[in-house]
Amino acid sequence: MKKRVVSVLLAATMVLSLTACGSRNDESSSEKKEAKEEVNIEDMSFDELKEEAKGSTVTFYGWGGDEKLNAWLDDVFAPAMKEKYDITMERVPMDIEQVLSQLSGEIEAGTEDGSIDMIWINGENFQSAKENNMLYGPFVDKLPNFEEYIDTESEDVTMDFAYPIEGYEAPYGKAQVVMMVDTAVTPEMPANAEEFMEFVKKYPGKVTYPALPDFTGSVFVRNIISEICGWEQFMDMEPDKETVKAAIEPALAYLRELNPYLWNEGKTFPDSSVTQDNMFADGELVFNVTYGAYDVPVAIEDGKYTETTQSFQFDKGTIGNTNFMAIAANSGNKAGAMVAINEMMSPEIQADRFATMKTLPVVDYDKLNDEQKAAFDEVELGKGAIPQDELLSKRIPEMPAELVPIIEEIWQEEVVGK
Repeated sequence: MKKRVVSVLLAATMVLSLTACGSRNDESSSEKKEAKEEVNIEDMSFDELKEEAKGSTVTFYGWGGDEKLNAWLDDVFAPAMKEKYDITMERVPMDIEQVLSQLSGEIEAGTEDGSIDMIWINGENFQSAKENNMLYGPFVDKLPNFEEYIDTESEDVTMDFAYPIEGYEAPYGKAQVVMMVDTAVTPEMPANAEEFMEFVKKYPGKVTYPALPDFTGSVFVRNIISEICGWEQFMDMEPDKETVKAAIEPALAYLRELNPYLWNEGKTFPDSSVTQDNMFADGELVFNVTYGAYDVPVAIEDGKYTETTQSFQFDKGTIGNTNFMAIAANSGNKAGAMVAINEMMSPEIQADRFATMKTLPVVDYDKLNDEQKAAFDEVELGKGAIPQDELLSKRIPEMPAELVPIIEEIWQEEVVGK
């Protein structure tokens, strides 16, 4: 997920401008709508959900900045849903803060047949939406693929940025921070924060990270904090600014020391991870960071990066998380959304996404049969990738969602331009 919402979402000012979004255009008659309202989703079996969803449209709202993912959703997932279930998938590209603002407006206006069905979400966005009663659930216990193929006890599935999920979202894909260099230009791959400091000093003006609250810039800073301060103390820390500031001060001092050697001397930072990525690809920077564990082989294959580009991690590990699919509380097609979410967790779809997108799968490998395992085993990760076993062996958890905006605020006050 990209940017997050950290303010109260149920703003009355959104009501009038968004009321027009409330009704679906595909309802052919009031009788059809009344019949639909009589259906009790809670009592349906999954087979009944499939029957209820047949011939319907499911809207899937989420960040649309990844063109390769957009193409996969449109050209692979949507046709599979149409052929298998007679469900039309409508992808709606929108930043998450806009999605949740639209949803809050519809709910505040009393719209029962909302325009939003599925939402790509995680982190403090999920926490805020759930606590403001904007999501439908719990629902994952109705999905056979969740029970059959997902490790339902894993913290990657039960917790989202240390916040209890409680069945209100289902896993979509996994992410993990990796850093990268072009080894033909800078053969060094720092193994820790100390070596990274020396790397930055050796290549002054050629290293930076995206400005917070960009999702990637924020996780890079949190990774530095975890590296220097240790991540364990933050897992049950109160979301108090002074407490957090005292705990992360050694990392803030480190980041301030970096500044004079960064691009533009740390006075400003790239406005987004997309900007940073383009600067790296163009050779303006010699360092890049991404949440996409296998972004490097994908970019090499696409011709964006040189074949000598290599991913690396710090020895103490890098932050990993899971991104999820949720259902709007006022979705007009909850049955269709559940069928679509279930299919997204199928081994076949996850294997195709792994092969095409190089996205870390959410299925539990040990729960697969031999044929299903083979579909994952035969995927070639490509050049510049960290082997999956090594990558996951250095996976460390996200900090609690409520700490993230506090850290971002402190960074703005204590690091930028210092």
